[in-house]
Amino acid sequence: MNFLEERIVKDGIVKAGNVLKVDSFLNHQMDIQLLEEIGREFKRRFADKHVTKILTIEASGIGIACFVAKEFGVPMVFAKKSKSINIAGDVYVAEVESFTHMNKNQVIVSKAFLSEEDHLLIIDDFLANGCALQGMIAIAEAAGATVEGLGIVIEKGFQHGGRAIRNLGYHLESLAIVEAMDEETGKITFRQQ
Repeated sequence: MNFLEERIVKDGIVKAGNVLKVDSFLNHQMDIQLLEEIGREFKRRFADKHVTKILTIEASGIGIACFVAKEFGVPMVFAKKSKSINIAGDVYVAEVESFTHMNKNQVIVSKAFLSEEDHLLIIDDFLANGCALQGMIAIAEAAGATVEGLGIVIEKGFQHGGRAIRNLGYHLESLAIVEAMDEETGKITFRQQ
């Protein structure tokens, strides 16, 4: 069991509807030492890739992506879920559906921050159905950027998202892959990696 799997077993809560609550350490309250370790692990797993920027989606991916960007020594860009007056000019747009929030959002990135010169490592906290990753891939493709890899903190291996992304030919690394969860017992089973 790796450091992240141990933390999920210790502090994760299995809820009805295939929901895994990790908000006490990952995506509401954040354990900074854990995020540092996550950043180092993604750097190790993608050390052979030429990465010029980290791309994520608001909000839960931002904290994680910052630590990954620090390890690579590159900027981090995040896709916003709504256009604001702060974003002027042209934008890349993709529609994504959130498993957790059960809604669809258009996400945007200013064209000023992504270009065909960029080599991206896309980072997110969870992978369930793959819609957020597919949206970020679509934005990267619209910018002409190269997707060097995709890093996920927790993948729900019993849902189709990971398989769909891997079938597209992308290098996808998940730090923990949950194979099964039992809401009655709270037991979490991880895929051997």
